[in-house]
Amino acid sequence: MSMLPLLIELGTEELPVKALPGLAQAFFDGVIDGLARRGIAFDRDGAKPLSTPRRLAVLLPGVETEQPEQHSEVLGPYLDIALDADGQPTRALSGFAAKAGLDWSALQRTRDAKGERFVHRAVKPGARTAQLLPEILREAIAAMPIPKPMRWGAHEYGFARPVHWLVLLHGKDVVPAELLGLSSDRMSRGHRFMADKQVWLSTPEDYVESLKAAFVLVDPDARRERIVHEVNAAATRAGGVARITEDNLEQVVNLVEWPAAVLCGFEREFLAVPQEALIETMEINQKFFPVLDNAGKLTEKFIGIANIESKDVREVAKGYERVIRPRFSDAKFFFDEDLKQGLVAMGDGLSSVTYQAKLGSVADKVARVCALAQAVAAQIGVDPVLAKRAAELAKNDLQSRMVGEFPELQGIAGRHYALAGGESPGVALAIDEAYQPRFGGDDIALSPLGKVLAIAERLDTLAGGFAAGLKPTGNKDPFALRRNALGLARTVIESGFDLDLRGSISSARHAALNACVASAEKAISDAKSDKDLVSATKLRDATLALREGDPAAGIDELYDFILDRLKGYYADKGVPATHFNAVAELKPASLYDFDRRLDAIGTFAVLPEAEALAAANKRIRNILRKAEGEIPGSIDPSLLREPAESELAEAVTAAIDDTGIALAQKDYVAVLGRLARLRPQVDAFFDQVMVNVDDLAVRNNRLALLRTLGDRLGSVAAIEHLSS
Repeated sequence: MSMLPLLIELGTEELPVKALPGLAQAFFDGVIDGLARRGIAFDRDGAKPLSTPRRLAVLLPGVETEQPEQHSEVLGPYLDIALDADGQPTRALSGFAAKAGLDWSALQRTRDAKGERFVHRAVKPGARTAQLLPEILREAIAAMPIPKPMRWGAHEYGFARPVHWLVLLHGKDVVPAELLGLSSDRMSRGHRFMADKQVWLSTPEDYVESLKAAFVLVDPDARRERIVHEVNAAATRAGGVARITEDNLEQVVNLVEWPAAVLCGFEREFLAVPQEALIETMEINQKFFPVLDNAGKLTEKFIGIANIESKDVREVAKGYERVIRPRFSDAKFFFDEDLKQGLVAMGDGLSSVTYQAKLGSVADKVARVCALAQAVAAQIGVDPVLAKRAAELAKNDLQSRMVGEFPELQGIAGRHYALAGGESPGVALAIDEAYQPRFGGDDIALSPLGKVLAIAERLDTLAGGFAAGLKPTGNKDPFALRRNALGLARTVIESGFDLDLRGSISSARHAALNACVASAEKAISDAKSDKDLVSATKLRDATLALREGDPAAGIDELYDFILDRLKGYYADKGVPATHFNAVAELKPASLYDFDRRLDAIGTFAVLPEAEALAAANKRIRNILRKAEGEIPGSIDPSLLREPAESELAEAVTAAIDDTGIALAQKDYVAVLGRLARLRPQVDAFFDQVMVNVDDLAVRNNRLALLRTLGDRLGSVAAIEHLSS
């Protein structure tokens, strides 16, 4: 047997841009899996999916020309069933032998736990790889993620886009195959415009260079590298720096086969428009690359990527400029009209915009966020007056023409309009930062006022969502409550705010329930039928019962929901689940305090004493849980009988005295470090002292000692979770 390079290329019409990477990977994985399942050895060193908008390809440096020998083993009946009393075959054995195509005496025997049985073992030569490749290819295509296959001509089969050619080479030979109405050959296709002709491929090794000669870069990484190089070079010629985002770059890579950068420009008057709107248009709508100056400000230059090296680049640039100019004109018109209205006036219409049917209008939400922002600001040392002003204006830009056209500019547009309206820079910035983090991995708000607004906004969204019965279920989360919970937690923790989260949840929940009651009462007054009246009354009564019931349950539910989001956050930072659970059991009111305790547990866990003390605390919890009767509140020294318990009592008293100030100052590392020194006395106690003695007074005194010890050991976290 020998290895030969393998090339498979499926030529198509232009494939969907966003789906292309996934299709290429699935095609590659399907071929690899098909070879592996058939036992065909291959070398995939350096191999990766190759693709352009018009083709999917698999290029492997080596694939065996045939399978190894195929061994099979089929188990037959046990001897007590296979042979009769005279040692002759029963019908069961005769049938098994006939199915194997052998006389029963030619069968082999094997033994397992149940006894000896007949077995048919066979070896047959492996098939040639060329015979198996068509089937492998069909399976790979069938497994590709194509939710709505296209059909073309009179064929019954379908694919993501119509398929026009199929290359299938193993070594220098074409592997015969019929697939999707095509017969395999060695003829690929060049660039649609620059080399619109067939490309002869002698061997798979020629593939990349032959296509490159035909103005096709089949390696997406090569196209990406070329685009970045050309875009940066063009930006340098323009005296600026290109803005290249990963998402925009990825889409452009999948739009072209032979990228060529084209430097373009637009009228400077458009720079009066918020640059975020212009950048949004260039990147999202047109897949262009903006050019910024060294200070990060947008210039009047941008770069388009053509799928052709034009003989008249200026004409291509004019085309790109013609495409973008109407969008920029619209943005300028919206911006100018919004400035005439002013941000404050935009807020007048919020009372007529429904936020959520059970929670009232957007204006109602703004009022709730205002109250929360002032309360949060007072806790963390930010001016409540400024917090109230920022919250009052934060949603006004939802009524602007700019946000109506560019929803992604919520907050960003508000910042520009606030500055234009004479608001303080801090208030204007907070209006923008209230939306941070906008997506996974995004930074939290930077300014203290922005952080306050971000926290207040998310508190209301979460409390309102739970009050209105919109808790996420499965993959459904219409109000993005999971994302809001993580954004809230990140902002508090990463800002170092020692915020009373449970108290803040309580305030937000109370306001949200009041809103639900008010909405239900309005529905009662507006009811136009008995059915509507009954429905609204049931909703009001249910909400009233929730508001007037035990608030702790509702607060705990929302608090636990936020903690659940933190599990993944800390897991991504490498924090073990046992550490997280140890702190979560205490339910600290402050998430910043939660974070500090978690850091302390991480420091404590690596100490040599940690495992033993964690196990001891688990043992203490079990003993106390099983104890009967009331345990004394303090230790009676006169009832200490054994030297080991006296030494432990003395050590515990000293440790409590030593850690009191550190615990009050939340120096949890110092607390756990000091408690680690108790290990010798704890070990000696459990080795030498029996807790449950007959003398009730002595027993209870020992239980009091263990409870005192356990309370201090668990003062930072439930360290028993660290015990394996």
